[in-house]
Amino acid sequence: MADVRFERASRTFPGTERPAVDALDLHIQAGELMVLVGPSGSGKSTALRMLAGLEQVDDGGIWIGDRDVTYVPPQDRDVAMVFQNYALYPYLDVAANIGFPLRMAKVPKAQREQRVREAADLLELTEYLGRRPAQLSGGQRQRVAMGRAIVRQPSAFLMDEPLSNLDAQLRVQMRAEIAALQSRLGVTTIYVTHDQVEAMTMGQRVAVLREGVLQQCDAPRVLYDRPRNTFVARFIGSPAMNLCTVPLTEDGCARLDSVSVPLAAEAGAAARAGGLREVVLGLRPEALELAEEGVAAEVEVVEELGADAYAFCVADLPAVGATRLVARAGARRPPARGDRVHLRAIEGEAHAFHPETGARLEAPAA
Repeated sequence: MADVRFERASRTFPGTERPAVDALDLHIQAGELMVLVGPSGSGKSTALRMLAGLEQVDDGGIWIGDRDVTYVPPQDRDVAMVFQNYALYPYLDVAANIGFPLRMAKVPKAQREQRVREAADLLELTEYLGRRPAQLSGGQRQRVAMGRAIVRQPSAFLMDEPLSNLDAQLRVQMRAEIAALQSRLGVTTIYVTHDQVEAMTMGQRVAVLREGVLQQCDAPRVLYDRPRNTFVARFIGSPAMNLCTVPLTEDGCARLDSVSVPLAAEAGAAARAGGLREVVLGLRPEALELAEEGVAAEVEVVEELGADAYAFCVADLPAVGATRLVARAGARRPPARGDRVHLRAIEGEAHAFHPETGARLEAPAA
């Protein structure tokens, strides 16, 4: 078990001008489960492959523990990678697939068999050791791929969207199993996904990337409660945060149609200090409620999710025009499509961002 450090690490692919990973500074603590998340093309998989040695580092460096591995061959980095497509050998049974890296490392047969049994027991695969991958379910094949990583006893696990080929129900089950397994093993783990729900439910910390640049790295709750910019605010959370540019009133409130939305004191102070006349107002769906009065809107779609229901509404805001706003509605009696409703912001739940930079408005560092 070791910590992992990206120190201004960059990768630019031939024939491109923009780096796929741009001066990444990121420290993963020993034993931590860190999730890299972002949309397609954000650089998350490239960063993982740089750590594995499968992509070169053009600038900066990468450390595993006290070793500078920037130019160390992949096989000498002491990491184990779990791929999206499992990468199992179809002609080998489960035991041979799990034990394959030990066989390549010329580990004695008795020791190899013992470590395979231990990994299979941990992953509840003992009864399947004699089967081949084609005889297994998707979840079982994923466990075999995990077993092949575990058996190596590496300094770090690297997981590149390992659940993306599974159906939704199995994905939920497997992400819980992986998080529990990582906690028991205590091995430093870097996990890549494009699914922000997966990231938020698994990561002890989550690093959000956009176009190769790290946007924010924090605990999931911090990302949700205090997003650093409008990109993180929009990307983290489902449904996404409502964001709209609105004017500021003289008393420092955001003006949403005919409704004044009070801002946090630090946001108001930052807006005044910057001489801003408008801000990007952010409201989570649960921060908007249906009320007798407020912003007039029409319900376009209602998503009923059992315990929750979300009303996707369109409001005609002055100087903005038609704007979609999503509000959490009562699950037992949600509005119907086409209903005219009023939306009210819950006090103390508003976020404010700079209208040009998208940065969160907050008190300057002391």
